[in-house]
Amino acid sequence: MSGAEEAGGGGPAAGPAGAVPAGAGVGVGAGPGAAAGPAAAAALGEAAGPGLPDEAGLAGARQLQEAAGDPDAPPKKRLRAAEAAEAAAAAAAAGSGKLEERLYSVLCCTVCLDLPKASVYQCTNGHLMCAGCFIHLLADARLKEEQATCPNCRCEISKSLCCRNLAVEKAVSELPSECGFCLRQFPRSLLERHQKEECQDRVTQCKYKRIGCPWHGPFHELTVHEAACAHPTKTGNELMEILDEMDQSHRKEMQLYNSIFSLLSFEKIGYTEVQFRPYRTDDFITRLYYETPRFTVLNQTWVLKARVNDSERNPNLSCKRTLSFQLLLKSKVTAPLECSFLLLKGPYDDVKISPVIYHFVFSNESNETDYVPLPIADSVECNKLLAAKNINLRLFLFQIQK
Repeated sequence: MSGAEEAGGGGPAAGPAGAVPAGAGVGVGAGPGAAAGPAAAAALGEAAGPGLPDEAGLAGARQLQEAAGDPDAPPKKRLRAAEAAEAAAAAAAAGSGKLEERLYSVLCCTVCLDLPKASVYQCTNGHLMCAGCFIHLLADARLKEEQATCPNCRCEISKSLCCRNLAVEKAVSELPSECGFCLRQFPRSLLERHQKEECQDRVTQCKYKRIGCPWHGPFHELTVHEAACAHPTKTGNELMEILDEMDQSHRKEMQLYNSIFSLLSFEKIGYTEVQFRPYRTDDFITRLYYETPRFTVLNQTWVLKARVNDSERNPNLSCKRTLSFQLLLKSKVTAPLECSFLLLKGPYDDVKISPVIYHFVFSNESNETDYVPLPIADSVECNKLLAAKNINLRLFLFQIQK
């Protein structure tokens, strides 16, 4: 499974024939023409002085103008591309501008046209994609039963064909970025720590929030607020109302964990690693679904099936992605078999799945559950699963004795 953490997406943004792509990377796997071209052009433009046009800047401006004029691109991407194209064209024509501004058009993701925030992947020709866009392209290709391709040069991309570009990742981490609270410039590698721990304008909460104080404000005002906060002087009855509301929010979570501990005391418990493999229906418009090979747990034979967005017609057109699954009993039983079951992430995956316990009574006449949601955190985690060749999870089964 991929360790990519950021989400993103967008339509393809192809550059004109013969132009040096703005997203061409510098690092392993890129050819000399694709990887070194923009960097060399930028270096030549820098060395020649402000009087000569920057070829990399001109190429980047042309690509951004193409993206801005693409009618199939999302409106947000067209607007961002138009703004970036104007800035790049102005900088290239004037032969001036900060180095950081020129590097932006060279190192940005070729899909979302933004600077990558985490891992950076490149195709075999050196075009760059941020981790979120890369995973999204693979997931969309799986849903459409197509081979994923680079949005710039249309070469095939996959987890085995593409590699990370560590040089670009390090270069991006050193570029300055503006703090959203104090508006000061910091290297991207230090920005997160500054915003969480050091910025005096970062938004923080009152230490009395546990007894109901709703105050949110800048950190430099925290001491003054806490000295004047009225919540420590509230009466016991007022505090009890607040604590009752807090208890209700935690009660369901405690019930879940108590249920899990109770199941662990059962006599018959089984678990196994399951691998969902992708298949297509035989309909005129085929739909993607997943199914596991048969496996044995609790001396019975089982199969798991899964589907995307409850088998809607075009899940690739939806920004929201979900998975649901059902458990099927394939062997014959002499008496009804009452079970509790849950799916969790496998030992080598990083997908976030919340534990949810389901119950069903299996018999020869009723041998399959309804489709129930796979409790994935969000669409980003779902895309991680869809982008993988197979989905590997762990199934727990608890037989209820009467």
